[in-house]
Amino acid sequence: MTSSLPAQPFRVAALYRFCRLGTFEALRQPLAELCCARGIKGTLILAPEGINGTIAGSADAIAELVAHLEAIPEFAGLDVKYSEAAEMPFHRMKVRLKREIVTMGVEGIDPLASAGTYVRAAEWNALVGDPGTILIDTRNDYEVSLGTFRGAVDPRTKSFREFPAWVEAHRQELGGRKVAMFCTGGIRCEKATAYVRSLGIEEVFHLKGGILKYLEEVPKADSLWQGECFVFDERVSVSHGLAAGAAELCRACRHPLTPDDRLSPRYAAGISCAHCFDARSEEDRARYAERHRQVELAEARGEGPHIGG
Repeated sequence: MTSSLPAQPFRVAALYRFCRLGTFEALRQPLAELCCARGIKGTLILAPEGINGTIAGSADAIAELVAHLEAIPEFAGLDVKYSEAAEMPFHRMKVRLKREIVTMGVEGIDPLASAGTYVRAAEWNALVGDPGTILIDTRNDYEVSLGTFRGAVDPRTKSFREFPAWVEAHRQELGGRKVAMFCTGGIRCEKATAYVRSLGIEEVFHLKGGILKYLEEVPKADSLWQGECFVFDERVSVSHGLAAGAAELCRACRHPLTPDDRLSPRYAAGISCAHCFDARSEEDRARYAERHRQVELAEARGEGPHIGG
């Protein structure tokens, strides 16, 4: 489905590919050079298990990078989801080397061999509408706070590393049921479903392309999604049709905030919100206020992003 949104100056690509990548270190410098030469910003993660990342740039630059990646045999079949942004949603370009492209911290989990069954966006409603299905949001609590699927279980994790412990604690509830899981772009579910299947639970499914693909393809009138979807860039959130959402980040604690959150008397732009007010001192808030003032001054001078520029 082609987005009906008006064209924006920047194309955003969320991509990943699980593969056996024995020489991943050698890819770092050439990819960094290509991205920087084409004005692409964002983050790419390379690990022995593949590639993951979200990057943004002009449509031509992103097309060139994706073609370059697809030409690498291990990355053929790269999973890519596109959206658009009115402003560059990243401050810099980073290519990182890690042990995992999405960190769960459980040895021996191999999504290439044992991930769950893909379910396309058009078929998702039927699966999760089955009374025999338990629907699990594999994202972290701050992401879920902006939106989730109707009826989804929220494990209330602070990081993906906590997800296996949550599954272990609720293992008896999952047995004998269809287990459907979802995440932002699909990558976390590759590992989450593989882990659940490693416990002997066989009927495990995940949303192909994640929430982003669902919001792109499923009309709002037919959608079971409620709220907005958190994204890891300066847009903060997207909604149906992948239009930019209304959420903003608290610059003190990085928690996403809805318009209603920003009505709290504890909210001050760049300084505090209801999520962090009690955990910060007056000295902290004074420091954040000065930082926020410097950001505004830099923007007024036309110097672009003050933080991370």
